[in-house]
Amino acid sequence: MTGNIFFFAKSETHAPHAPTTPAQIVSRAATGDAEAFGELYQMFAPMVHGIILARVRRDEVDDIVQEVFLAAYKNLHSLREKAAVGAWLAMIARNRAAEFYRSARPTEELSEDLREKENRKTEAREILKAIRSLPDTYRETLVLRLVEGMTGPEIAERTGLTPESVRVNLHRGMKLLKEKLGI
Repeated sequence: MTGNIFFFAKSETHAPHAPTTPAQIVSRAATGDAEAFGELYQMFAPMVHGIILARVRRDEVDDIVQEVFLAAYKNLHSLREKAAVGAWLAMIARNRAAEFYRSARPTEELSEDLREKENRKTEAREILKAIRSLPDTYRETLVLRLVEGMTGPEIAERTGLTPESVRVNLHRGMKLLKEKLGI
Protein backbone atom coordinates (compact mmCIF):
# COMPACT_ATOMS: atom_id res chain seq x y z
CA MET A 1 0.00 0.00 0.00
CA THR A 2 1.56 3.31 1.00
CA GLY A 3 3.89 2.07 3.75
CA ASN A 4 6.95 2.26 1.53
CA ILE A 5 6.82 5.99 0.95
CA PHE A 6 10.21 7.12 2.16
CA PHE A 7 9.45 10.73 3.07
CA PHE A 8 7.40 9.91 6.15
CA ALA A 9 9.11 6.69 7.17
CA LYS A 10 9.75 6.27 10.87
CA SER A 11 13.25 7.00 12.01
CA GLU A 12 14.83 4.14 13.93
CA THR A 13 17.56 6.22 15.54
CA HIS A 14 15.42 7.76 18.28
CA ALA A 15 13.93 6.08 21.32
CA PRO A 16 10.19 5.51 20.95
CA HIS A 17 7.90 8.02 22.63
CA ALA A 18 5.43 7.01 25.31
CA PRO A 19 1.93 6.30 23.98
CA THR A 20 0.39 9.61 23.04
CA THR A 21 -2.85 10.90 21.63
CA PRO A 22 -3.14 12.17 18.07
CA ALA A 23 -3.42 15.72 19.48
CA GLN A 24 -0.10 15.34 21.30
CA ILE A 25 1.54 13.94 18.18
CA VAL A 26 0.18 16.88 16.14
CA SER A 27 1.65 19.31 18.67
CA ARG A 28 5.07 17.67 18.34
CA ALA A 29 4.83 17.56 14.54
CA ALA A 30 3.81 21.22 14.36
CA THR A 31 7.12 22.13 15.99
CA GLY A 32 8.99 20.41 13.17
CA ASP A 33 9.39 16.94 14.71
CA ALA A 34 9.63 14.76 11.59
CA GLU A 35 9.34 11.56 13.62
CA ALA A 36 6.03 12.79 15.05
CA PHE A 37 4.76 13.46 11.55
CA GLY A 38 5.85 9.94 10.63
CA GLU A 39 3.70 8.67 13.50
CA LEU A 40 0.73 10.62 12.13
CA TYR A 41 1.40 9.13 8.72
CA GLN A 42 1.50 5.59 10.11
CA MET A 43 -1.69 6.20 12.08
CA PHE A 44 -3.78 7.84 9.33
CA ALA A 45 -2.36 6.58 6.00
CA PRO A 46 -4.78 3.63 5.79
CA MET A 47 -7.76 5.95 6.32
CA VAL A 48 -6.52 8.47 3.71
CA HIS A 49 -5.74 5.64 1.28
CA GLY A 50 -9.24 4.20 1.73
CA ILE A 51 -10.98 7.53 1.23
CA ILE A 52 -9.07 8.19 -1.99
CA LEU A 53 -9.45 4.61 -3.23
CA ALA A 54 -13.19 5.00 -2.84
CA ARG A 55 -13.07 7.83 -5.39
CA VAL A 56 -10.08 7.46 -7.71
CA ARG A 57 -8.56 4.75 -9.96
CA ARG A 58 -6.14 2.46 -8.11
CA ASP A 59 -3.10 3.50 -10.15
CA GLU A 60 -3.52 7.13 -9.06
CA VAL A 61 -4.18 6.54 -5.35
CA ASP A 62 -0.62 6.41 -3.99
CA ASP A 63 0.35 9.70 -5.60
CA ILE A 64 -2.70 11.44 -4.18
CA VAL A 65 -2.05 9.97 -0.71
CA GLN A 66 1.43 11.48 -0.89
CA GLU A 67 -0.07 14.84 -1.94
CA VAL A 68 -2.49 14.74 1.01
CA PHE A 69 0.32 14.23 3.51
CA LEU A 70 2.53 16.85 1.89
CA ALA A 71 -0.34 19.35 2.10
CA ALA A 72 -0.94 18.37 5.72
CA TYR A 73 2.76 18.74 6.53
CA LYS A 74 2.84 22.23 5.03
CA ASN A 75 -0.40 23.32 6.73
CA LEU A 76 -0.21 21.57 10.08
CA HIS A 77 0.21 24.93 11.81
CA SER A 78 -3.25 25.95 10.56
CA LEU A 79 -5.03 23.06 12.32
CA ARG A 80 -6.98 24.72 15.13
CA GLU A 81 -8.37 21.64 16.88
CA LYS A 82 -5.46 19.21 17.10
CA ALA A 83 -7.68 16.34 18.27
CA ALA A 84 -9.59 16.57 14.97
CA VAL A 85 -6.56 15.68 12.86
CA GLY A 86 -8.30 12.58 11.44
CA ALA A 87 -11.31 14.52 10.22
CA TRP A 88 -8.98 17.23 8.85
CA LEU A 89 -6.93 14.67 6.89
CA ALA A 90 -10.14 13.06 5.62
CA MET A 91 -11.32 16.44 4.34
CA ILE A 92 -7.98 17.06 2.59
CA ALA A 93 -8.19 13.57 1.02
CA ARG A 94 -11.73 14.18 -0.27
CA ASN A 95 -10.71 17.56 -1.69
CA ARG A 96 -7.61 16.15 -3.40
CA ALA A 97 -9.68 13.36 -4.97
CA ALA A 98 -12.15 15.95 -6.28
CA GLU A 99 -9.27 18.08 -7.62
CA PHE A 100 -7.92 15.03 -9.42
CA TYR A 101 -11.10 14.77 -11.47
CA ARG A 102 -11.22 18.49 -12.17
CA SER A 103 -7.77 18.39 -13.71
CA ALA A 104 -7.83 14.85 -15.16
CA ARG A 105 -7.70 14.31 -18.87
CA PRO A 106 -10.19 11.92 -20.42
CA THR A 107 -8.96 8.34 -20.73
CA GLU A 108 -10.02 5.61 -23.08
CA GLU A 109 -11.44 2.37 -21.66
CA LEU A 110 -10.13 -0.98 -22.87
CA SER A 111 -12.60 -2.99 -24.88
CA GLU A 112 -14.30 -5.91 -23.08
CA ASP A 113 -12.48 -8.54 -25.15
CA LEU A 114 -9.07 -7.25 -24.00
CA ARG A 115 -9.85 -7.63 -20.30
CA GLU A 116 -8.97 -10.77 -18.41
CA LYS A 117 -12.27 -12.33 -17.38
CA GLU A 118 -11.18 -14.96 -14.87
CA ASN A 119 -8.58 -12.92 -13.04
CA ARG A 120 -8.96 -12.14 -9.33
CA LYS A 121 -7.78 -8.60 -9.95
CA THR A 122 -10.59 -8.14 -12.43
CA GLU A 123 -13.08 -9.41 -9.89
CA ALA A 124 -11.66 -7.08 -7.24
CA ARG A 125 -11.90 -4.16 -9.68
CA GLU A 126 -15.54 -4.98 -10.36
CA ILE A 127 -16.31 -5.09 -6.63
CA LEU A 128 -14.49 -1.80 -6.12
CA LYS A 129 -16.44 -0.35 -9.03
CA ALA A 130 -19.68 -1.43 -7.34
CA ILE A 131 -18.52 0.14 -4.07
CA ARG A 132 -17.68 3.38 -5.88
CA SER A 133 -21.21 3.53 -7.26
CA LEU A 134 -22.63 3.74 -3.72
CA PRO A 135 -23.31 7.04 -1.92
CA ASP A 136 -20.18 8.68 -0.40
CA THR A 137 -21.03 7.83 3.19
CA TYR A 138 -21.30 4.11 2.55
CA ARG A 139 -18.46 4.08 0.03
CA GLU A 140 -15.87 5.46 2.44
CA THR A 141 -16.76 3.28 5.38
CA LEU A 142 -16.88 0.13 3.21
CA VAL A 143 -13.47 0.78 1.67
CA LEU A 144 -11.96 1.57 5.06
CA ARG A 145 -13.41 -1.68 6.43
CA LEU A 146 -13.07 -4.09 3.50
CA VAL A 147 -9.95 -2.81 1.75
CA GLU A 148 -7.96 -1.15 4.52
CA GLY A 149 -9.03 -3.66 7.18
CA MET A 150 -9.96 -1.07 9.78
CA THR A 151 -12.45 -1.97 12.51
CA GLY A 152 -15.60 0.05 13.13
CA PRO A 153 -14.14 1.78 16.22
CA GLU A 154 -10.94 2.61 14.30
CA ILE A 155 -12.96 4.14 11.48
CA ALA A 156 -14.95 6.20 13.97
CA GLU A 157 -11.84 7.35 15.82
CA ARG A 158 -9.91 8.33 12.71
CA THR A 159 -12.72 9.96 10.71
CA GLY A 160 -14.48 11.74 13.55
CA LEU A 161 -17.75 9.86 12.99
CA THR A 162 -19.61 8.33 15.91
CA PRO A 163 -19.32 4.56 16.33
CA GLU A 164 -23.08 4.31 15.81
CA SER A 165 -22.85 6.16 12.48
CA VAL A 166 -20.06 3.89 11.32
CA ARG A 167 -22.05 0.79 12.31
CA VAL A 168 -25.14 2.02 10.44
CA ASN A 169 -23.10 3.06 7.38
CA LEU A 170 -21.38 -0.34 7.25
CA HIS A 171 -24.66 -2.22 7.61
CA ARG A 172 -26.54 -0.20 4.99
CA GLY A 173 -23.53 -0.07 2.69
CA MET A 174 -23.09 -3.86 2.79
CA LYS A 175 -26.77 -4.32 2.06
CA LEU A 176 -26.55 -2.01 -0.99
CA LEU A 177 -23.31 -3.63 -2.14
CA LYS A 178 -24.82 -7.10 -1.96
CA GLU A 179 -27.79 -5.90 -4.02
CA LYS A 180 -25.48 -4.37 -6.65
CA LEU A 181 -23.45 -7.56 -6.86
CA GLY A 182 -26.55 -9.76 -6.98
CA ILE A 183 -25.70 -11.59 -3.76
